[in-house]
Amino acid sequence: MDNRLAVISIIVNDTEASSEINKLLHDFSSYIVGRMGMPYKKRDVSIICIVMDAPEDVISSLSGKLGMLKRVSIKTTFSKK
Repeated sequence: MDNRLAVISIIVNDTEASSEINKLLHDFSSYIVGRMGMPYKKRDVSIICIVMDAPEDVISSLSGKLGMLKRVSIKTTFSKK
């Protein structure tokens, strides 16, 4: 299966989810090209953007696991093939 580029955008509404997010990102670290995170104190959230170069099923797996976390919103955007 060919790799695709994808960006996973994550909005964390509860900092207690941070440890689980970091564990998942560590588990998929071999596919992560880059990561940018920043707190947005005005809204009391954290925003994380992950760039991945991986097979589509690997990207979907990470997206699904992140999406199941409480108080975490995610959106995944894939490159065109």
